[in-house]
Amino acid sequence: MKLKQDAIRTLSNEEFRRLTGIKKRTFEDMVKILNEARAQKHSRGGHPNKVQIEDALLMTLEYLREYRTYFHISQSYGISESYAYKTIRWVEDTLIKSKLFRLPGRKTLIQSDVEYEVILVDATESPIQRPKKNRSSIIQGKRNDTQ
Repeated sequence: MKLKQDAIRTLSNEEFRRLTGIKKRTFEDMVKILNEARAQKHSRGGHPNKVQIEDALLMTLEYLREYRTYFHISQSYGISESYAYKTIRWVEDTLIKSKLFRLPGRKTLIQSDVEYEVILVDATESPIQRPKKNRSSIIQGKRNDTQ
């Protein structure tokens, strides 16, 4: 299987940022952190990984940037859905633990002079109970209409 990382190496810096949401330099820094974490993990033993670090990071960036499902990502990389989930969670957790990559906290956003407008859309489905159709309600409706 051709690795996705090979395909994106030819992209310009701007195209890379548009595709992944981060700069190439940031990507390289993330790969270094993930390589160190994987080396520590494998020094204690374990199974060999099915996905290279660069592809695992690309999977995570696709998940975060494009809102792809684990099923779609697993199909793109030729792995199981559960392995895609475990890999993405490991990448996220490892980068968070490094404390080099994080989003600003709530206090930082509150203290900021920038004003944010948030619009929430509730798109959840909720079942409704429909009235049961029975013979008497239909006949009653017909009687009411004729009077």
